[in-house]
Amino acid sequence: MSSQPGAVASVLELIKLLDQRKISAREVLDHYLERIDRLDGPINAIATLAPERAQQEAAAVDAARATGRGVGALAGIPITVKDAIATADIRSTGGATELADHVPQCDAEAVARLRSAGAVVFGKTNLPRWSGDFQTYNEIFGTTNNPWDLERTPGGSSGGAAAAVAMGFSAFELGTDIGGSIRVPASFCGVYGHKPSFGIIPTDGYLDHITHHHNQADVNVFGPIARTAADLSFLFDLLVAPPAVDAVAWRLDLPKPRATDLADFRVVAWLDDDFCRVDPAVRETLETTIDQLERAGARIDRNRRPYLDAAKASSDGLRLIMAATDISQPDLDFQHAAAAGTALLHRDWDLLHRERHQTRRAWADFFADVDVLLCPVTPVPPFRHVQSSAGSNWTHSVLGDYGGRIYDDLVGWTALIGSQYLPVTTAPAGVSGRGLPIGVQVVAPYLHDQTALAFARAMASVFGDPPAPPAAMT
Repeated sequence: MSSQPGAVASVLELIKLLDQRKISAREVLDHYLERIDRLDGPINAIATLAPERAQQEAAAVDAARATGRGVGALAGIPITVKDAIATADIRSTGGATELADHVPQCDAEAVARLRSAGAVVFGKTNLPRWSGDFQTYNEIFGTTNNPWDLERTPGGSSGGAAAAVAMGFSAFELGTDIGGSIRVPASFCGVYGHKPSFGIIPTDGYLDHITHHHNQADVNVFGPIARTAADLSFLFDLLVAPPAVDAVAWRLDLPKPRATDLADFRVVAWLDDDFCRVDPAVRETLETTIDQLERAGARIDRNRRPYLDAAKASSDGLRLIMAATDISQPDLDFQHAAAAGTALLHRDWDLLHRERHQTRRAWADFFADVDVLLCPVTPVPPFRHVQSSAGSNWTHSVLGDYGGRIYDDLVGWTALIGSQYLPVTTAPAGVSGRGLPIGVQVVAPYLHDQTALAFARAMASVFGDPPAPPAAMT
């Protein structure tokens, strides 16, 4: 078996090579390990490697194929997993020094599903402490750099995950998203990511505190990051199902997309708004993308909007996200916040949750005759590293390379969408004049994940697979 996978081969391409026995699972794993050893130094996407167990698992897959035994859909596909998700017998830290030596005894259920399909987990990817930033750095593993420009962030919190996929260090990734943690890194690294509808992929094993997560944190989801739209759809189908504890009674039967051909989708484009003004580089890139889609036959309404107060919906969404992440604060910090009246107590959350219901109805009304909404991921392209010495970047930092915008602006568009439980496929939309990747949020109605994914595939039929960063082609 002498064929070598391409530097950024897709999952489906690898499966075909493995099934045809043109390459072995062990060779694919060794290919990724070699690339990481040779290329990850300046990127710093990989936090932990566990090659010995992975080599044994890959060899077992090869033996099964050689004897004609049945293998799973992902048999022999090597993957890394964001270090915010528990993996059995592989160090899992959440980016926090308190868990620097933490090795879980069991997998998160989503990881277990991938393993049961034959995926070979061989490492973990970097993230910010407790997944709490749109940059990727922590005291254990240091800073992850954007593979398109090392002076810039790959985004966060699944920044190591998206950088690893862009660089061809992993076949695909499992990331998390509560405020944009799949969507932003996918956009900043020029790859695909899917933030599922809330509640349809189990999120146990999420590391946001020294205690394990055995329940569902509000807004938070797990989802795949991949190099192609086709891979993303394939992986989503493998992951989606109710948690085992609910599967005794519940079934998920997600709606099929109403359309699959580009011209048949009912599309709205919302590319800028006063509530969170978009940098010209993002606006121009997205407008060019919309123009190209229209020339390819898409029908896109650039004027229609959901009937809601976007500024309030985004602000309220951010408060709900902050409440869902308060568990990650040190106890003393939370006590101070509670004393100062800035912490969201349960009664306040309940009131906001009731308002969210009204906002979700407004979104449902909007999507009654709309299939997908196209909107920005962040208001700016990938930005230069900024790490506040005064504490939280959200409180103290500005984006100096984009007019000194406040850091909170980064979450404007993602909070507007994600806090309402809507599914989003982030698709590459192009590159800025500076050569920086820019993505677009493809938003669909709640539980209509297949529609967002289908539109991303239709986009890919126009634009082709996104380019890899130059550093990945070495």
